[in-house]
Amino acid sequence: MSLPSDPFILLSVLNTKLRDFYPSLEECCKAEDIDPKALTKKLKSVGYVYSPDRNQFIPG
Repeated sequence: MSLPSDPFILLSVLNTKLRDFYPSLEECCKAEDIDPKALTKKLKSVGYVYSPDRNQFIPG
């Protein structure tokens, strides 16, 4: 998957994919061939962290 460079668009795309298609971030990253560490680092830089309980990135 080609990730959007804008972190807020990336946030929207990922949360939609997590909600509609994947039960976890791990499953999403595996299926979409995404580096989970780079992804979480990028979203953390704009104040969002992954919540496994909610299966989405949330402010944190």
